[in-house]
Amino acid sequence: MTLTIAVIAPGAMGSAVARRLGEHGARVLTQFAGRSQATVDRAAAAGMIAASDAEIAAADIILSIVPPGEAVALAERLAGPITAAVKKPVFVDCNAVNVATVEAIAGIIAPTGAAFVDAGIIGLPPMPGTKGPVFHVSGAAAHRLACLRDLGLDLRVIDGPVGAASALKMSYAGINKGFTALGAAIALAATRAGADAALRAELAASQPQMLARLERALPDMIPKAYRWVAEMREISGFLGPDDPAGLIFEGCARLFEHIAKEKETGGEDIARIIAFAESGRVRVDA
Repeated sequence: MTLTIAVIAPGAMGSAVARRLGEHGARVLTQFAGRSQATVDRAAAAGMIAASDAEIAAADIILSIVPPGEAVALAERLAGPITAAVKKPVFVDCNAVNVATVEAIAGIIAPTGAAFVDAGIIGLPPMPGTKGPVFHVSGAAAHRLACLRDLGLDLRVIDGPVGAASALKMSYAGINKGFTALGAAIALAATRAGADAALRAELAASQPQMLARLERALPDMIPKAYRWVAEMREISGFLGPDDPAGLIFEGCARLFEHIAKEKETGGEDIARIIAFAESGRVRVDA
């Protein structure tokens, strides 16, 4: 039997996930309202089918893959149509949100009668020839997603309640994206102080793996910075109001806000980050 899976929204991750699901025989629905023409074209190329809220609610599985700041609003919007649906879907929140947020989303979905699963995606959007990304899932209904393995997704069940998968995602992203934020901040500070050449040379000599990672991560971060703002604040919330380290991730959020604005306005800091990341750009005498 062909499974109908709704993937919202058709962004870079969502459309790539949809393509993989479709290639393995699923019928994939989405929504185009408010999306750019480029996004609509990408979704159509991935085989996604435009659908109403009622049609989304009638799917077998709903995968919510939106920016973290939109996750609660999406659940609230779909709660009514899901309540009205005769056959209830499994609602899967796949967003980079903290434990409190995903528990709140589960609370929104619970009265609809639909099952709820917490999911954290780790890795890049699916590409041909690759197995990833990994979908870590938790909650009492997580076993109901086993069918996604047959549809090409790397699904791993965490033995824990709703919130366990999001806790893993917050922890992983805190290290991974936090490192990128730290690298960007120091690259900018070193460049402003005229120490960028010396810093690169020292990293090349004593921390070549760290430098190689920055060379990849910094340019890759720039077009994504706007999406990482809310995620950094979710990580800060994950740490809790009494943890002083929460201030670190509020700082990361403000840095990514700045970078996103610079990208829109053509600010100099974008050029500085890219210049620092260029492999072999600077050399100093030993």
